Amino acid sequence: MMYHEKPKQRKVPLASLLLAVPVVAAAALVGQIGRDMDAQAAEALKQSVLQAAVQCYAVEGAYPESVDYLEQNYGLYINHKRYVVSYSAFASNVMPDVRILEK
Repeated sequence: MMYHEKPKQRKVPLASLLLAVPVVAAAALVGQIGRDMDAQAAEALKQSVLQAAVQCYAVEGAYPESVDYLEQNYGLYINHKRYVVSYSAFASNVMPDVRILEK
């Protein structure tokens, strides 16, 4: 019979594990914070579109037909490289439905 030695297993120092756990937790937390900030930015844009539409209604007596009108006449700024704005105006006296999608 031949005798074979088992390969030695490397032992990971406990200190390395203790350092790795907080790093992984911090990375997960940063990712969650980023997602929360993205959601807040999208919600802020939606509120800005709705406020501009309400302002238009108050001044002109009708909701605008498009978000382009709000950009041209009411100072609304939309980062079109980052967001797609779905603006559905049913009638001039009905608040439009606004949805914000991140690209």
